[in-house]
Amino acid sequence: MRSFRIQVPDADLEDLRRRLDTVRLPAAIGDAGEESALALDRLRALVDHWRDGFDWRRIERELQEVPQFEAEVDGQRLHVARLPAPDGVTVTVPVIAFHGWPYSFIEMLPLARELAGRTVDLGDGRTLGFEVVVPSLPGYGFSAPLAGRPFTGPVVAELMHALMTETLGHASYLTYGEDVGSTTSDWLAALYPESVIGQFATHAAFPSASRARDRTAEEQDWIDRHDQEWARGLAYARVQATRPEILATALNDSPVGLAAWIAEKLLAWAGAGDWWTDDELLTTVSLYWFTQSIGSSFRPYRDHPKQPELPLIEVPVAVAVQTGERGLPRSYAARAYSDIRSWTELDRGAHFTAWQVPVAVADRIQAFVETLPITD
Repeated sequence: MRSFRIQVPDADLEDLRRRLDTVRLPAAIGDAGEESALALDRLRALVDHWRDGFDWRRIERELQEVPQFEAEVDGQRLHVARLPAPDGVTVTVPVIAFHGWPYSFIEMLPLARELAGRTVDLGDGRTLGFEVVVPSLPGYGFSAPLAGRPFTGPVVAELMHALMTETLGHASYLTYGEDVGSTTSDWLAALYPESVIGQFATHAAFPSASRARDRTAEEQDWIDRHDQEWARGLAYARVQATRPEILATALNDSPVGLAAWIAEKLLAWAGAGDWWTDDELLTTVSLYWFTQSIGSSFRPYRDHPKQPELPLIEVPVAVAVQTGERGLPRSYAARAYSDIRSWTELDRGAHFTAWQVPVAVADRIQAFVETLPITD
């Protein structure tokens, strides 16, 4: 494992500026802007700020303060942010946290900083702290795309388990993931219960088909409402799954197209409220642009048909239901998790819980860990 420092070449910044100077936005299409979280006038203002006000070098300097590494794991190059526990702790609990799409390791940093800055007095002179490991998923950001193997839960979980145990030397750890990263977290818990001391979930797994039969009326009602809410918003996933190269060709060549595709989802899935500044939106879009990773970020969608059935997860699990899935029946989640130790519902934030409500998530992770048998 070697140190890693984000440093975008000047030529890439100059190329981006030239492209932004020649932006050509379309005319409005009827009332489409009323349904989108990113109407054309909002997009135009965002692009203007990207060209005239956004300072990538300032963002880059801030990111350089985060300890980052590059690791070779089973032939796979992985980018990893690793925030150590405070000095003086006697018991360290490693936590691995996974981002989803269309975001990156950056959105997991508020939670990582919050957890890594905490200490817990266990008594008898023992103090607990958290080391937080935030990898970029394969094909996202500065991690290389998978080659010769599909982006499925077992494949990525095997890499991440090797990262934690072989590369970083942890015998045990806690896992947490969001969006497509929650799939990796679920599979780590399913496949490596001897190492995973617990799983924290704000994107709780839905049970596999064989365990989802004979639903209760409450479960079926929630599923019907959930499916109805998502029905008009899932076209993006179908395109990313069925025509990933066609879409990637457009987005990889047009920074404004990329910004529209990514920022609309960040805004839509964050729920009500002003959760993102323009600089925050553009930081994520810029990361995808400079790494040219939008195409490889579609792999979880393209490879989803190769995903095997998730086994029953038997490690201890704590669930904090995000607001976008409020009302999820505990009984339904229990079809995927056999040992749910705690169940709460978050009252703020939405899809991006580590970014939106890091203190609330860290509080619940800490409370969960305090119930587990932790050894020095």
